[in-house]
Amino acid sequence: MFKKILIANRGEITCRIIRTAKALGYRTVAVYSDADAQALHVALADEAVCIGPAPVRESYLNVAALLAAARRTGADAVHPGYGFLSENDGFAQACLDAGLVFIGPDPQAILKMGNKAGAKRLMLAAGVPCVPGYQGADQSDATLLAKAAEIGFPIMVKAAAGGGGRGMRLVEHPQDLAVALVSARSEAGNAFGSEELILERAVIEPRHVEIQVFGDKHGHIIHLGERDCSIQRRHQKVFEEAPSPAVTPELRARMGAAAVAAARTVNYVGAGTVEFLLDRDGHFYFLEMNTRLQVEHPVTECITGLDLVAWQIAVARGEPLPLTQEQVTLNGHAIEVRLYAEDPYAGFLPQSGDVAVWRPPEGEGVRVDHGLVSGQTISPHYDPMIAKIIAHGPNRDEARRRLVGALQRTRVLGLPTNRAFLEAVAQHPAFAAGDTTTAFIDQHFGGDALLRPQPDSLALALASTLWFEVTAAPDSRPWRSSGPARWPMLIGEGEHRHAVHITAHEAQRYTVEIGKARHSLTIVGREAETLRFSADGVQRHAAAVFAGGLLHLEIGATSASFEDLTYAPPAAAAGSAESRVLAPMNGRVLAVFVQPGDVVSKGQRLAVLEAMKMEHQLLARRDGVVEQVAVRVGDQVPTRALLVSLIEEAA
Repeated sequence: MFKKILIANRGEITCRIIRTAKALGYRTVAVYSDADAQALHVALADEAVCIGPAPVRESYLNVAALLAAARRTGADAVHPGYGFLSENDGFAQACLDAGLVFIGPDPQAILKMGNKAGAKRLMLAAGVPCVPGYQGADQSDATLLAKAAEIGFPIMVKAAAGGGGRGMRLVEHPQDLAVALVSARSEAGNAFGSEELILERAVIEPRHVEIQVFGDKHGHIIHLGERDCSIQRRHQKVFEEAPSPAVTPELRARMGAAAVAAARTVNYVGAGTVEFLLDRDGHFYFLEMNTRLQVEHPVTECITGLDLVAWQIAVARGEPLPLTQEQVTLNGHAIEVRLYAEDPYAGFLPQSGDVAVWRPPEGEGVRVDHGLVSGQTISPHYDPMIAKIIAHGPNRDEARRRLVGALQRTRVLGLPTNRAFLEAVAQHPAFAAGDTTTAFIDQHFGGDALLRPQPDSLALALASTLWFEVTAAPDSRPWRSSGPARWPMLIGEGEHRHAVHITAHEAQRYTVEIGKARHSLTIVGREAETLRFSADGVQRHAAAVFAGGLLHLEIGATSASFEDLTYAPPAAAAGSAESRVLAPMNGRVLAVFVQPGDVVSKGQRLAVLEAMKMEHQLLARRDGVVEQVAVRVGDQVPTRALLVSLIEEAA
């Protein structure tokens, strides 16, 4: 029996667990780092304890601090959420040794399934289909190179101790394998504390289909159907749906039976997910088992009508599963997307900074799991996912249409996100047809399809008008003796500069000229960040907010940030983006490869920045000579901090 649950996590998953725990009558304890002091999960919990500074190793991965927080608050159970320590057998055992109930599987099950090499050996022994590969103890380059030659190319190199795409490399040619092994080991060691690798034959353009399993302490194990998680970038999921468009009832039964068999090999208790690759011929292969609640569990909840966190708590209390396999029913269709603070038009580069406005969508069949409030800072220390938007309907197309509408109603201003990209994917004909594989983004959103959309003249006209209203000089009265006053402005958007002329009439009416384009605008009304305006005789809606010296504007599918450079110094107005290498986000400088006076070529690597669990290579955008190196290895730098500047090479 337990009465108070400490959630050893942060953000949206902690908020989601708190809601169910409170509904069941449990008291809750949140933990937080210094960076999360004002976070929503802290405010929602009954009690909260600070466990250390922002870096995860000093806070959310600090087992001693987590156990101390449980003792301090009298918590008698711990829910690990997902990520962080959720699949750490040492943490699970430490909780049990401290007399706490761990709301998750037995530490031995976590240990056996947590290492990809060991898990695959177990699955092969149990008769679960597996991709041919190598998962041996000999990790020498010579052995891995020899085994790869036996397996055949293309081949996947994977970190044995973790997932999420970290430590994973697709190698198509033998000559590229040695370099891939070095980089995969480095990334795996930094992410998981282990450099062990496995090799697998690459399954080309498969679907990623996973089975939700559940076990209790009485030996019952069932599955709750499948989820299709094929649309990914950098081997991380972006869209998830249930059921899979490619899975028939007969295939579901076979995959479900294999997943249950996998769970039985470790006497599994609690919520878990067995992940498979499904090829075009209907053959499926074991990928890994996640011994925790998944990010995408809401789609399973939508189609089953079940609360999986409530089931986790019940199983931890020793209660039997409330349903048999025959009693599980699937109703309708659900699709989930992950809203990230990232820039899809810059290689999905994670972003950090302040969220000026956050307004999640509402509506029939729409659910949003998040831990966000307006004004909150997205920290470079944690994963950039900020919310999950889920739509449920009686069939797949209705769920998809509801998802599109929900994304269009989502308001998040202040930093780049993938909202418009998610909307574009959801409306793509191939997605509408259910034709999705792990190659979907590369096939349909590669190259020119992901060029950054430029604001049209209407967006520029509205941005100019809003800037004019807040920055116009006191004597900018709408009329002069010669007629309406016409004011010149210079508006910046990213690296672009736009010359604008604006004429102010009475009653918030404006005429805006941008090159040959001319727009008549009237501001009709405002409510918080929502703006209603008339443009050339048509009333429209937009969202706008001033924050951090920028106007963040969203109009239709366009989301951009604008600055008024009318009175800026000439250098700022002219711009020098190609000569200045700026930090794309808050992060730590891992390496600097140049010094003043070095001659560099366009595309040459200048520095490496670490942020949000990833390494980012910063390249020269032009030929030139290094004028200044403004940082040193180890420096923590804010977004847009100058790292390296270039000048023209002397003739």
